[in-house]
Amino acid sequence: MTSLTEAEEISEIAFGYMGSKALFAALDFGIFTSLSGGARDIPAIAEAAGLPEERARTLLTALTALGLTERRGEGFANSPAAEAFLVRGAKYDFGDYLRLQVGRQMYPVMDQIGDALAGRLSKDAIGSYAAWFSDPEEARLYSESQHAGSLGPARSLARKVDLGDVRHLLDVGGGTGAFAITLARANPELRATVVDFPNVAELGRAYVADAGLSERITFRDGDALEAEWPGGQDAILMSYLLSGLPDHTHEALLARARDHLAPGGRLLVHDFIVDEDRSGPKNTALWQLQHTAFTPEARSLSDGWLAERMRAAGFERVEVGPLIPGMTKLATGHRPA
Repeated sequence: MTSLTEAEEISEIAFGYMGSKALFAALDFGIFTSLSGGARDIPAIAEAAGLPEERARTLLTALTALGLTERRGEGFANSPAAEAFLVRGAKYDFGDYLRLQVGRQMYPVMDQIGDALAGRLSKDAIGSYAAWFSDPEEARLYSESQHAGSLGPARSLARKVDLGDVRHLLDVGGGTGAFAITLARANPELRATVVDFPNVAELGRAYVADAGLSERITFRDGDALEAEWPGGQDAILMSYLLSGLPDHTHEALLARARDHLAPGGRLLVHDFIVDEDRSGPKNTALWQLQHTAFTPEARSLSDGWLAERMRAAGFERVEVGPLIPGMTKLATGHRPA
């Protein structure tokens, strides 16, 4: 990342929340979905969104300035990115993930970042994932939006890693099964066990049933750190797990994964992992900061640290590389045969 030199560049960071809120509002009012059939003028957009025309015009002006929409004749149309990723029901739609989890859950968390960094969170602060997921409604909101947000990375993982020889996969902290479902569809012989909190697992069973995979994907209810894991696994996946847990749990978790793999089995760690020189990627670093607001003891994972700790835990052929460019990385390692 190039160092900043201008005041305007600092303002761009300070005012970033305004763009985020414009995006969330557009998703709430179904703007991108209403534009999926082509350009529409302000009266038509306002009617579809249930907004007064002048407010709709103000919102569309902001969205166009951000590059999310574009002027077309007398109307407005989706940008290519909005059409591909923000139209409800589109193949790669992750609008609900942005609208619900990021907009409604993660934004309030960031309000406590200063207190989290200083170690002065009050008893009323947003607590751990375990406490959060003990509330059925919070668990539902987070899990349903996370399911939508995980489908794209899951498809990327299925393309990147050949799991054709895997018969038993353990997905630790696997949420509602987005990764397990995607990997099972790509690998007909694969059977998966997902470990996650009870309120999350209940939702996950419904997703699995809808996918017609209940005979191949099962759930074990419980905290990933405490629940019993099945042994002899061909592969263990931990996606977005380490970054959400206190740093003092990481080394024991890696060792536990080694012990529950069959000889030659693989560990797959997908997470927000920054470069070893700590220069970025930017979005990865910001997600790590967000996790600190929620779990103050969270570690800023780097690729060098993770590779070294995986080797120390007994894994060989350790590799770390990008999965979602500029956002997440995938670390892989094998238990010795």
